[in-house]
Amino acid sequence: MTATRIAVGGSSAPYDVVVGSGVLGELPGLVGEAARRVAVVHPESLDPVARPVCAALASAGYEVHPLPVPDGEAAKDATVLAGLWASLGKAAFTRTDVVVGVGGGATTDLAGFLAASWLRGVRAVLVPTTLLAMVDAAVGGKTGINTAEGKNLVGAFHPPAGVLCDLGTLPSLPRADYIGGLAEIVKAGFIADPVILNLVEADPEGAVRPEGRHTRTLIERAIAVKADVVSADLREDSQREILNYGHTLGHAIERAENYTFRHGYAVSIGMAFAAELARLDGRIDDATARRHAEILTSVGLPVHYPAEAWPGLRDTMRVDKKTRGATLRFVVLNGLAKPAILAAPDPDLLDGAYRAVSGTASNTH
Repeated sequence: MTATRIAVGGSSAPYDVVVGSGVLGELPGLVGEAARRVAVVHPESLDPVARPVCAALASAGYEVHPLPVPDGEAAKDATVLAGLWASLGKAAFTRTDVVVGVGGGATTDLAGFLAASWLRGVRAVLVPTTLLAMVDAAVGGKTGINTAEGKNLVGAFHPPAGVLCDLGTLPSLPRADYIGGLAEIVKAGFIADPVILNLVEADPEGAVRPEGRHTRTLIERAIAVKADVVSADLREDSQREILNYGHTLGHAIERAENYTFRHGYAVSIGMAFAAELARLDGRIDDATARRHAEILTSVGLPVHYPAEAWPGLRDTMRVDKKTRGATLRFVVLNGLAKPAILAAPDPDLLDGAYRAVSGTASNTH
């Protein structure tokens, strides 16, 4: 299968996201000729996937250092990062050497921050193995780790030197993880590319399967949306904030669940909440708000969360990265593919939107 190359600009060193099946041979070209050593950061459970990556790099002449880390969000921890720094120091990594991150979004976030922080910045190449990481986490240069106070509060903008999305890794994903990744694809549809929504609505059963007839198109279109936004606004000074659609409440839910709740599931609920905010504020009509719930539930994503959780979620949102001072900010829609910012919404508006998400709203639409 021919590889698709999607260009990402917005930095002094533009890079490509390479998408296709069986494209591991592209990896040495992304790493580059200047490197001598390559650290391959990967989850312990993905050793079978990391081995061929390491073999491809070794065959290309690099000195390869596999660095296994805990699975999932447990990897995004300061103690794990400190251990990786120690490993790079013992291996005498220099500024021309490269960090390769293989795995889901948590691993690519961690590997990217490792590269950003070692010697004030070395090259990173990311090999996302989950749908969520391919269409979101690995693209755009956001890196970071979690703290007890919140998700991704410590990090840096550090664009990778390249991203390699081998679609051949997707069939091995647990179904729930694959469905979680669809939330970011649907998000791209609502904020920028309604063709994505049309494709999901035309074949929701196919959308939840890696072998679905529109799978590659959905992935490439979602990556293209993020690439366009990031190219225009690398550091979230303006336009990039629209990529946080559904994330303000989503991140609060993740924290409430101690990061055991899938990111995509939390963002799905967050999008349903944002749609209700926009509807109640007169920005979108009832049909557009309903379309959120219909599309998300058609692929098995949740749109409700318990009513009793609201006070805690509201407090948590006030320390979200999108907050400015004491002002809460939400990405909402002024219409399909017309994202906007709703700053300092009235508390009654927030309460009303959450009642709909909790299933306790007295009105229907």
